[in-house]
Amino acid sequence: MARANADEDRNFDDLAERFKKNVYGGLKGDIRLAVLGRDFAEHLSIAPFNQQKKTQQEKALKPLRILDAGGGQAQFSLALAEAGHQLVVCDISAEMLALGKAQAESVGLGDRVDFVQCPLQSLNEHLADTQFDLVLCHAVMEWMVAPETLLPCLNSYLKPDGYLSLTYYNLHSLIYKNLLRTNFGKIIKKDFRGSKGSLTPISPIDPDQVENWLADLPFELICRSGIRVFHDYIFDETKRNRAPQELLAMELEFSRREPYSSLGRYQHLLLRKNN
Repeated sequence: MARANADEDRNFDDLAERFKKNVYGGLKGDIRLAVLGRDFAEHLSIAPFNQQKKTQQEKALKPLRILDAGGGQAQFSLALAEAGHQLVVCDISAEMLALGKAQAESVGLGDRVDFVQCPLQSLNEHLADTQFDLVLCHAVMEWMVAPETLLPCLNSYLKPDGYLSLTYYNLHSLIYKNLLRTNFGKIIKKDFRGSKGSLTPISPIDPDQVENWLADLPFELICRSGIRVFHDYIFDETKRNRAPQELLAMELEFSRREPYSSLGRYQHLLLRKNN
């Protein structure tokens, strides 16, 4: 089967509906959103995730300015816009953004979210103000030809003391799943790119490499979680969907426990930019 093109960043115009169904639809999407929501609730005082009563001083604070970088359909970030924050969604895929716009309009947010179609690297050519309090970049790095360029780019859009929520597709998870399936040839060749038309990325990411990239940037790690730490290893689909609420609870419980966290299909890093 033909390999995905690794010579250019992935544009999901051809797979937007499939991406919506397979990545965010169903239990996979529920796990992703639950882990992200939990991490935000524990470490950021930001609506709608903080459930504690707000002080008068907190009520007077301005809404945060948020960038969803490579946000596509904006499944996670629209909840932030609905809570009153200012949201910009940037993506290179017109089809993905169209799905995001449709969802925003369906919940009455059509005039409160800016959707910008462009590569993330050229966002500053489309907006007068490209400094944000919070940047979300979920499942983007692994679809880039040069993933090492992403973190410096995101850093340039983030205000001092701002926060970065980063998720990426974990190479270790992909290797482990292929070991379980006895796909040893793929491991020996060290060619983990997905086939053309698949949702396996062109550049699965080694977490150690991310650590090296972060070492050169002014970020402090606030928390780290694995997303789908065992769900994807249950090969019997009937068993995988037998008790979804219990499975979701177990995913949350083990998402920060080693060695399970490091086997998550995705890794979530919540980082704060130092002055």
